[in-house]
This record gives sequence, C-alpha cells and structure tokens, in this order.
Amino acid sequence: MLRRREPPEINAGSMADIAFQLLLFFLIATTFNTDMGILRKLPPMPDEENPLQQETVKERNVFTVLVNYSNQLQVEGRLTDIRELRGKAMEFIENPDNDADLPEKVMVEVPFFGQVPVTKHHVISLQNDRGTSYGTYIAVQNELTAAYAELRNRLSLERFNVSFNELATGDPRREAIETIYPVIISEAEPKDIGGTEE
Repeated sequence: MLRRREPPEINAGSMADIAFQLLLFFLIATTFNTDMGILRKLPPMPDEENPLQQETVKERNVFTVLVNYSNQLQVEGRLTDIRELRGKAMEFIENPDNDADLPEKVMVEVPFFGQVPVTKHHVISLQNDRGTSYGTYIAVQNELTAAYAELRNRLSLERFNVSFNELATGDPRREAIETIYPVIISEAEPKDIGGTEE
C-alpha cells in the first residue's frame, strides 16, 4: 500500500519578524500631515515673588469681541457682522489717526524704521459662549489673524517691496514688522454669555 506523503510544514516563526519590519518600514517612510493649529503667544508667567501683581490695562487699549451661543458677534458692545470684524480690528491695532478712543501709541525704536509710534499695549480680548459653534469660532479667529496679516503685509510691501510671508523666519526685517504689529489676542475660557436681545 502506498503511503501518502504529508506536505512539508512551512516555518512561520519568522513571519512575525517580517511583518514587524514591514510595519516599521512604512511608519518611517510615510509622511504624516500635521495640522498647525492656531498660533497664539501665551502671556508670561507671573512673577514668583509677587504672584498677585497684575498689569493695569487701560480701557482704550482693549478691543472686546464676544460670540454668543447663537453665533452672533458683538464687537465693543455692538452687534457686528463678521465681514466687518477684520476692518474694525485693523483700525484698532493701527490707530492711524491717533484717536483718543483707540489704543495709545508709544514711540519705539525699530530697526529699518527708526522711531515709530506703535500701539504696543493693545489687547484683543476674545470671549466665546460654551454654545458657540466651532465654525463661528474659527471664522472669528481667522478674521482677527487676517487683520494682523494684512497690516504686516501692507507695511512689508511699502517698506521692502516684498510680501511679509516671503520674509523668512529670523529675517530682521520680519522681526521689525512683528515689533510694529505684535499679535496680542487674549482668549478667555468659554462661559455662558447667552444671546443678545434685539
């Protein structure tokens, strides 16, 4: 009688090693898209010797932006369309006519510019309601960031004939423009602001 031959067993001991090596290769070789998020400069830590010391901010130096749960925008106490936010923010940041109701100007020595009047103590205060939609929150952030970007770009084109974004990080011209238009947005923790009655 003929004996059936069993097929030879395949040694699978090294399969796990091969799978691990392939996984490792793909992890190393693959590029991951990372979202940048919203860039914000945090305020400095309070002085350890005097933690309760607070800097007094004059009312004229604060630009208040509130977003309620109905996604309505309130700028300086008035209902405002989001399309107007950028222009209002730019006027506040720049204070072109040295208006007494807008941030006070301080003379600052800036490379490439000399003595320049700057609204260095201005603060844009943003407060959202807990019910504010994410889309509205991002749209408001975009408009505020765009206000700074537009002012910086305009100054860069006037002074250096190049857009602000073309100036590399660390370029002294870029740093000079950032000194004139520092991004100062203070964002408070969301709370229940509620709606506005018309």
